[in-house]
Amino acid sequence: MLAVAGGKGGCGKTTTTLGLATALDGPTTVVDADTDMPNLHSLAGVPREPPQNHVGHVHPRDDTVTVYPAPTNSAGAHEERGDRTDDGKSRLRRVRDTADGQVLIDCPAGAGPDAATPLREADEVLLVTPPCTPALRDTVKTAAMADALGTNVLGAVLVRARVVPSGVESLLGCPVLGTVPPVDPPVLDAESVRRAYRKVATVLHADKEL
Repeated sequence: MLAVAGGKGGCGKTTTTLGLATALDGPTTVVDADTDMPNLHSLAGVPREPPQNHVGHVHPRDDTVTVYPAPTNSAGAHEERGDRTDDGKSRLRRVRDTADGQVLIDCPAGAGPDAATPLREADEVLLVTPPCTPALRDTVKTAAMADALGTNVLGAVLVRARVVPSGVESLLGCPVLGTVPPVDPPVLDAESVRRAYRKVATVLHADKEL
C-alpha cells in the first residue's frame, strides 16, 4: 500500500494518485484519506457518496481502477467505534485486506493526526511537490513525519516541472522518480502528463510491488 503525500493542499497529490492508478498495470484501488477537503471522487468522476458494502466505485474511463471516496460525516458515524484516527485506520486496513491488486492512498496535507494515519498504515510513501521553495520545505516536513512513523519514503514526483533542480534530491532525502510537466487543466487529459505518469509507474514496478 503506497501513500501519496505532500506538504500542502494543491501540491498535486490527488492528480498524482489518480494519474498513477491509471498508468499502473493491473487492478488498482485508490482511497481518499482526506476527510476535510476530499476531491479524489471529483477528479475521478465518481459519486461523492461512499460505496455500499465496502465495494468501491469503478473509474468511468478505466475499469481496472476502483475509487473509494472519503467518508461523509454521516458515513463516518457508522465506522467502527473509536476516535477519528482509529476510524481512518480501520477503513484503510479494510480496503487493504479486500482490494484486488495495488492500493494508493491520497493523503491529507499537513502534519496532524489525519495525515499521520495513512502514512503509518502504508508500506511506503511517495512524495509529491512542485519545485518551488515553500512547497519543497513543507514536503521535507512530510518526509520527516513518515520517517518518524517508520514508513519508508520511496521517492518523489515533481509536478509542474520539466527538470529536476539541483539539490532537490538531497533536500528531500530521496530520489526523484519523475517529473510531470505543467499543462492547462484538465491535467490528466494531456498526453504529456499521462506519459509522465506511465514513466513513474514503470519505475515503481521495477522497484517492487506496491
